[in-house]
Amino acid sequence: MNRYETLRLFDYSIFTSSLDQFDQINQESKCVINTLNQYSYIIAEKDDTFKKVLIESDMLLPDGIGIVGAAKILKGKKIKKIAGADLHKHLLKKLSITGGRCFYLGSSEETLDGIKKRLAIEYPAIKVGTHSPPFKKEFNSADNALMIASINSFKPDVLFVGMTAPKQEKWVFINKDKLDANVICSVGAVFDFYSGTVKRPSKFWINLGLEWFIRLINEPNHLWRRYVLYGPVFVYMVFKEKFILLSNKKRYIVDETP
Repeated sequence: MNRYETLRLFDYSIFTSSLDQFDQINQESKCVINTLNQYSYIIAEKDDTFKKVLIESDMLLPDGIGIVGAAKILKGKKIKKIAGADLHKHLLKKLSITGGRCFYLGSSEETLDGIKKRLAIEYPAIKVGTHSPPFKKEFNSADNALMIASINSFKPDVLFVGMTAPKQEKWVFINKDKLDANVICSVGAVFDFYSGTVKRPSKFWINLGLEWFIRLINEPNHLWRRYVLYGPVFVYMVFKEKFILLSNKKRYIVDETP
C-alpha cells in the first residue's frame, strides 16, 4: 500500500489516491481490498478480529460520506468517497482490456445469473466464474473446501466476494493464502447493484453525498440500523475524537509555553 497515498484516520490507513493508479491485477503479489464506512467502523470497534482484518488490508477504501466527513473534521483533508461499486467498475474496465478473468463468490444463483448476463453485454471479453455458497452464519470445512476449489480451478485475476460484512472480510482474511487470485475484493452490496436485484441511487444523489438516504428510503427494513441507529453513534464518536485532539493540542501548547 506504500505506493499509494493514504491518510491515517482513527486506527486505519485510508486509500486516498485515484483508482487509476491501481495496477495490481497482473502483479505476482496478492492484494486484498476492503472498504471502511461508518457501519463497519462501529462494528470493528466491538469486534477485535474484524478490526484486525481491516487494519491489515492492502487497500482500505473510504466507502461512505461518514468517512469522508470524518477525514475533513479530524484531519482537515478533503478526500473522495470510493464505493465498492466504483472499485468493481474500475476493475471490470481493466479486465475487459486484457481479456481477464473474474470470479464472484457469494449471493444467490439468481443474482449471479443476473451478473453474468449483464457482463456478457457490457464486458464480453471478460471470462466469468461464479459460486453461490450456502446461506448460513458459519461455513464448515466442506463448504470452505468447495469454495476454495471452485475459485482456484477457475484461476481468476480478480475475486469479488459478496457475503455481507464482516463475514466476507473475515472469510477472505482466513483463506487468502489458499486463494489463487491476484486481487481479492470484499464488495458486499455490489452483487445486488450490478445484477439489478437492488437499484443503486443515481449519480445525482451520489454526488450530493445522499446515496445513503435514498438507499434507506428504498430498503428501510434492511438499512435502518446502519443509518438511523449507527449514523448518530458514528457522528458522536467523530466529535469525541475531535475534542480529544483539540484538548491534547491545547495541553501541548500550554506545556510548551515558557
